[in-house]
Amino acid sequence: MPQTASLLALISIVALSSPSFADGEKDNHPENVRQVPRAGIQVPAEREAALRSGLISLQQKIGRLTQAKDVLTTDLLPDVMIFERAVRCALDYDEFFSPKDIDKADQLIVEGNSRADQLLSGQADWPNQSGLVVRGYISRIDHTVQPYGLVMPKTYAFNHSVPTRCDLWFHGRGETLSEVNFLWDRMKNPGRYTPAHTIVLHPYGRYSNAFKFGGEVDVLEALEDVQRRYRIDDDRISVRGFSMGGAACWQFAVHYADRWFAANPGAGFSETPEFLKFFQKETLNPTPWEKALWNMYDCDKYAVNLNHCPTIAYSGENDIQKQAADVMETALQKHSIKLRHVIGAKMGHGIDKASAAIIEKGMTALADRQRLQTPRDIHFETHTLKYNRMHWLTIDGLIEHWTPARANVDWKFDTGPVDNHVELRINTKNVSGFTLNFPPGTFSIEQATGDDARLTIATTVFSGENIPADDVSLEERAADPWWFTFATEAFSDGSARLQAHRNTDGKWVSGPTSVPLRKRHNLQGPIDDAFMDSFVFVRPTETAANETAGKWAASELERAIEHWRRHFRGDARVINDTDVTDELMQSANLVLWGDPGSNSVMAKIAEKLPIKWTSEQVIVGGQKFDAANHAPILIYPNPLNPDRYVVFNSSFTFREFAYLNNARQVPMLPDWAVIDLRTPPGNVWPGKVVAADFFDEQWQLKTK
Repeated sequence: MPQTASLLALISIVALSSPSFADGEKDNHPENVRQVPRAGIQVPAEREAALRSGLISLQQKIGRLTQAKDVLTTDLLPDVMIFERAVRCALDYDEFFSPKDIDKADQLIVEGNSRADQLLSGQADWPNQSGLVVRGYISRIDHTVQPYGLVMPKTYAFNHSVPTRCDLWFHGRGETLSEVNFLWDRMKNPGRYTPAHTIVLHPYGRYSNAFKFGGEVDVLEALEDVQRRYRIDDDRISVRGFSMGGAACWQFAVHYADRWFAANPGAGFSETPEFLKFFQKETLNPTPWEKALWNMYDCDKYAVNLNHCPTIAYSGENDIQKQAADVMETALQKHSIKLRHVIGAKMGHGIDKASAAIIEKGMTALADRQRLQTPRDIHFETHTLKYNRMHWLTIDGLIEHWTPARANVDWKFDTGPVDNHVELRINTKNVSGFTLNFPPGTFSIEQATGDDARLTIATTVFSGENIPADDVSLEERAADPWWFTFATEAFSDGSARLQAHRNTDGKWVSGPTSVPLRKRHNLQGPIDDAFMDSFVFVRPTETAANETAGKWAASELERAIEHWRRHFRGDARVINDTDVTDELMQSANLVLWGDPGSNSVMAKIAEKLPIKWTSEQVIVGGQKFDAANHAPILIYPNPLNPDRYVVFNSSFTFREFAYLNNARQVPMLPDWAVIDLRTPPGNVWPGKVVAADFFDEQWQLKTK
């Protein structure tokens, strides 16, 4: 190999070996937390003036384009807005971290103005551009424009209809990864892998949160935008990443296993407690609800789902973050799955060329095989209805959230001389309702006979710990309370659907549940879930009944606005309580600040909540707290629109201490909490938590 090529390869490996990590044990002290992202450098006055001038020009053009109301212009406008927002935020919030960042901003302003000029002239070349392209979309969460990067292969023909493979690549941790730096990198750097004939999508993930919460939604929204704009083969989409991006890859692989043809996680972390003890040398003393909430993102608890997502893991032999794949390897072994784990010989936190070649060969083979759309059998585990689907199986209800819920489904065929009998055996644990939904053309009727081509499905639900033997007789089933058999039909278009739930006696019956208020997908909590969809901060316009609570809520609202922008790179929408409309309640989760005396929306719904908050007391079942020194935090289906949430006095629940290590970025509070306001808010908690718990599956207080 020529000397220059060898040097470039070495530089590539070293670059991967030196991401922005948390700083180890010195970052284990919540009372002494450094700022993330750190304060930027001072921008010389003349440079700032030039940037502001360029911004004004760009903003004026965006204003003209907004008024145009042309369909094509409206569709492409986010691709211009990403440059304006990147530079404006860096200027307004002190996020130029080096002199080079200022130079980058100069070029981003030039590119933004160029794109705006193209749109104003009725032309736009970047939608048909090969190579490195940056684009944007308007997020449903907070209506801000969010960027993403693409690597478009030269072989992609914009004038034909052949679907193309798409790999998602999740970036590593970067505490200075502002929008300016992200866009610049995506315009200059193709990334670690650029497979032939493949579109590579680089999501921003709303900064450095391991692509969780709002970052998770960013990935899904960016992918949806790419699928809308380009011809993506839905059966050849993969997830990949390294370091923090490897952690993201693990969670997308286990939570959305049926969406990808393969997953390729490298290093990173795969769960919270063991990683923090091993990597961070942290002593953990979790509250009961914290420990339960680790089950949201602890990927080892979802390992069985990788039956449905072929996975090639990578670790450097000498990389401390090899621990992530080791944990997953152990978890998979419990389900008789052996992890394909490529280990770079003598490598630290980087990928060597030999390993990269092995990985690429495997990924190419899996892409050629494509995603299996309708597997015969399903093995699925979850701990929350947030992640409740695997192919044609949907879990509609749990007996108890944050404990393991399993559903195994297998088919038994019996071809007879007159009719064909197909039995779907469903073994469930901690499941109270499910749906099997085979779209047209996905349910096999090859063994059917007769012109009508119908199959009778006898679906047998067993809710014990283990799947019983095949030879259990009908008489034995009838005598066993855990068995329930019912019939449905598979139709000649190849579709089938059936639904079942447990009634109040715990017995399985066909059809959906009639319980009107219950935890269900995207309405299951905890508090952080409200910020994974459209939300609005609603501030009070009156004086709080208790001065202490009023000041605390006002301070927490101010902090929430600041930290949503700082950590999730958005602008929270903020309105007065008097401006809340029926339309807004239909379209957004309402985050209410203040108390029932100061916030009129709180007052309207206060009596309809399980937790009572008066000017004298906070009442939680049999527990009473004086309202002069206490305030509740909670999430609940909005009584004025039960398809959306209301939240009292909280943004996302992890605070500054968690910013220092991505594995700490997990929900810190459950569905409700009572805060003693005599303890000031800190870097971990919004005050002293004197009581906290989850609501039950019907959104009521749990009975002890």
